[in-house]
Amino acid sequence: MSRSRKKHLAAALTACFGALAYTVSKVDLARRGELGMPGFPAPAEAYAAVADVETAQLANAALGLLMAVVALLLVRLPRTPLILWPALVVSWAGIAMVGAGVLGFGARAAGLAPSLGATPPHMPTALAALLVGAVWVTAWTIATVSATRSSRRRYAAGTNR
Repeated sequence: MSRSRKKHLAAALTACFGALAYTVSKVDLARRGELGMPGFPAPAEAYAAVADVETAQLANAALGLLMAVVALLLVRLPRTPLILWPALVVSWAGIAMVGAGVLGFGARAAGLAPSLGATPPHMPTALAALLVGAVWVTAWTIATVSATRSSRRRYAAGTNR
């Protein structure tokens, strides 16, 4: 296995594990009836806007599972365009969403965005969540760039049939 293939595989699997960590955290928050992210509790007024906290968090967990499956697809994307292109589009959209979340929660943790909520009451948990998010989005980006390049090469060579 080539060095670039190993890097691609490691990145895709790391992205999958990042999505699974998000999923587990959302299931745990649903179990406890809490909104927010680990280390970043939602403000009290957020609860008024959510009819069923458990269902909302379980829906987020389902989204996490979808992101894990998409990241796993990047290990070896099927050659059919009906799977290949949607997987790449969903990956890029997921990278943008997770990246925006990491930046927003990072700004909140640093006290740079008080409109996003108070600084976390338990900073070690918040920093751990930010680290997981940053590793996740970085790995997902590496895997998606690699998958995009390899699919372009296959199409250019006419071997994607």
